[in-house]
Amino acid sequence: MKDLIEKAEVLVEALPYIKRFANSTIVIKYGGSAMSDPALRASFARDVVLLKFIGLRPVIVHGGGPQIGRTLERLGVQSTFVDGLRVTDDQTMDVVEMVLGGSVNREIVALIQQAGGRSIGLTGSDGDMIRVTRRTSPDRDLGRVGRVRGVDPAPIHAVVEAGYVPVIAPIGVDDDGVTHNVNGDEAAGAVARALGAEKLILLTDVEGVLDGQGALIPQLTVPEARKHIDEGTINGGMIPKIECCISALEAGVGRTHIIDGRIVHAILLEIFTDTGVGTLLGR
Repeated sequence: MKDLIEKAEVLVEALPYIKRFANSTIVIKYGGSAMSDPALRASFARDVVLLKFIGLRPVIVHGGGPQIGRTLERLGVQSTFVDGLRVTDDQTMDVVEMVLGGSVNREIVALIQQAGGRSIGLTGSDGDMIRVTRRTSPDRDLGRVGRVRGVDPAPIHAVVEAGYVPVIAPIGVDDDGVTHNVNGDEAAGAVARALGAEKLILLTDVEGVLDGQGALIPQLTVPEARKHIDEGTINGGMIPKIECCISALEAGVGRTHIIDGRIVHAILLEIFTDTGVGTLLGR
């Protein structure tokens, strides 16, 4: 009986959040360990289906860097990175499109459908949805790496209104119709801005944003986040994630979250519990 009561209390705790976020758009960047561990993949898919059935509008933007890397390795192609971005020549871009727009995207769609949902896979080049310019670096030509300059939300709205969960591969297209590789966090942030999302959630392989002693910071405002960056508390790969969140907030996204995708049901715990499991970044 005690276990049953505790389960009921969990639902009661979630009720205000379910009411608050009903019909809200939630953009989730899916990547890291959450994509590689079978139990976490299944948990993620069930969480997304649950969000959909209780009235939220989940939109998934996924990564796939490790999968691209393994495919390139099998083909004997060595990857080079500049500031965390994969240098993408024409041959590499062919692999990016095959892996992100093909196998990875289809696998996520299948997972959601196996969990009882309905899903449709898209790439950012479908309908010129994610429009990019070529990203430049003073150190080296990055090739077909794109910087997002705009997102047309119409294809996403069409999929959502038809009752499906959109799963979007971060591939952009320039004015000449040439496809480009896009950073998944950047693509997710741009999609959230274009949709006017209530939340942007970035799944990572760390607890969230940590302080100087390695403890989790549960909540941050934009000024606090910038102060931590200036002081060096936030550094390395966390900086572009924070900048992605700040850009989304400044464009009208309600809240942004950086959470640990290694935790089972991390999305539900962050959205529907009082304490959450990661770092909430708000205005």
